[in-house]
Amino acid sequence: METRAPLIFKIANEDWEIDLIHQLNYKTFVEEIPQHAPSASQRLVDRFHAENTYLICLSGRKLVGMLAARANRPFSLDQKMSNLDSYLPLNRSLCEIRLLSVDKKYRTGQVFQGLLSLIWQHFVENGYDMGIISGTTRQLKLYKHLGFIPFGPLVGPEGAQYQPMYLSIESFEAGVREFLSARAPRHVQRPTVNFLPGPVALSRNVRRAFEAAPESHRSEGFVTDFQATKQILCELTGAKNMEILLGSGTLANDAVAAQLSLEQKPGLIVTNGEFGERLVDHARRQALDFELVQYPWGKSFDLELIKQRIAAVHPSWLWCVHCETSAGLVNNLEALKRICAEHNVKLCVDAISSIGTLPVNLEGVFLASCSSGKGLRSFPGLGMVFFNHQIEPSTKLPRYLDLGLYAKNLGVAFTHSSNLLYALNAAVKKVNWAERFSLLSQTSAWLRSKLKEIGFNLLAEDHEASSAVVSISLPSQINSLKVGAQLQEAGFLLSYNSDYLRRHNLIQICIMGEFTQEKLVSLLNHLNRICFRRTQSTPTPNVPIAGS
Repeated sequence: METRAPLIFKIANEDWEIDLIHQLNYKTFVEEIPQHAPSASQRLVDRFHAENTYLICLSGRKLVGMLAARANRPFSLDQKMSNLDSYLPLNRSLCEIRLLSVDKKYRTGQVFQGLLSLIWQHFVENGYDMGIISGTTRQLKLYKHLGFIPFGPLVGPEGAQYQPMYLSIESFEAGVREFLSARAPRHVQRPTVNFLPGPVALSRNVRRAFEAAPESHRSEGFVTDFQATKQILCELTGAKNMEILLGSGTLANDAVAAQLSLEQKPGLIVTNGEFGERLVDHARRQALDFELVQYPWGKSFDLELIKQRIAAVHPSWLWCVHCETSAGLVNNLEALKRICAEHNVKLCVDAISSIGTLPVNLEGVFLASCSSGKGLRSFPGLGMVFFNHQIEPSTKLPRYLDLGLYAKNLGVAFTHSSNLLYALNAAVKKVNWAERFSLLSQTSAWLRSKLKEIGFNLLAEDHEASSAVVSISLPSQINSLKVGAQLQEAGFLLSYNSDYLRRHNLIQICIMGEFTQEKLVSLLNHLNRICFRRTQSTPTPNVPIAGS
């Protein structure tokens, strides 16, 4: 029984893919449909090849389906019939769809619908709202079922006749919805673009490092690479010391809470979003004694009020979130450091969404948490705690939360994952952090500006906003769950389904991982259509491309 590789839909960009396109073009339009004369090369290069965008379906290294999109006039249909525009609806942005071909063994409908989903995405990205096609008369029933509308007379010679048809972008959306839904067959790999806050899109180098054979955490090589990774992260943040724990950012914050319990003195927690509120939960579970200063979501800290509270309650420590991911808001770390230094208060920060996405200086910070799966652009699974003092082991703490025990054992107190460690090392070594931070800043400014132009309300003010997280507050008549689900159907992974996002009717665009400007443009155009039913082509910003 033949076992088929998963179906992968993509835009052709490899030389070997282009050669397969010429071969399938020959097989279809010379051998099957006698539209062109045979040739010894058994390859047919389309006359508009240099202008075509090819959307293809692969099964392993086998090309099983393709079509070409081209928006330059004259179209091939212009040359086959006079007064083409007189048959078409007015005021439409047109793109011609050509060379639709599916291998005979794969004509079950899935390949055809998958190619239509790709062309739909291509239309939205480029601002086209109608496609025209010369459909073979052998498949008219299928075309009509998918929403194509015939117009004009048949074109082409006897034996290779075609029916001119058009399809609006609205019909595209309805026709491919079943394919784009989560009910699509498992063996079909739909193209997705990751704008999640975690797990983030990863580079090939990081994925390759993770796939290496596991190595003992006691081996000399592992310990050496472990120390080298810690050194890179300390240099990035300005911290003197740090430990890497096998777990998530939540574990790192539990370790911070455990360390604060050894202070045996009251503290102050300041919140203005979901993750600040989670610090409160960490503190309560550790039975810490603390006062709470709570601000509304997305509202920046009132530094004068914090000074007053410190003067009133005399806390030993202050704990807050640096980048409040829920609101896309960056709290003023430098100001908090100055205030805490003036009042001899130990500052602790959750820096999980800020380290790796913007410059962070942890000099003078008592404890700071981080994780591998966000701004550092690696796999989730490693939690980190940064500090600037010597920490001794304590039998009062659970072994897994005892930072002093890690420090005593060169960071490798328990079983560790070489796969996660080497992936993290690959993600952070040889990074030009200044360039990364600058690119994120430029991209974020452009993205926020475009979202406002479309009509969206953003939760954080521009001067306080994270470069890597944009929280969009949708109006009550637009349901965030429906918007997020429709974007996921279109191939965009955004954060929208967490309980705190649902409660506040929020969706989030995050650019912590690998991304490209073109896909952000496509996302904006999809958002515009989904929320406001408008078709618009957003230009790509004049900044460098991110990602690898």
